[in-house]
Amino acid sequence: MNGTSRSDIHAGLEVQIVLKEDQRTGNLTKGIVKDLLTKSATHPHGIKVRLESGDVGRVKEIL
Repeated sequence: MNGTSRSDIHAGLEVQIVLKEDQRTGNLTKGIVKDLLTKSATHPHGIKVRLESGDVGRVKEIL
């Protein structure tokens, strides 16, 4: 599953996100979702989340 649909993502889920500074390189960061930051139901580049580590980025993969 990709991370473009808000209904697929919830707190406690393990995901891989791309951080703002890594958008050019595509480096992914793994973590556990703490908060969903995107309010719309879908987003073409991925739903923006905050991980428990405090990192903020868009979900690219749900693990």
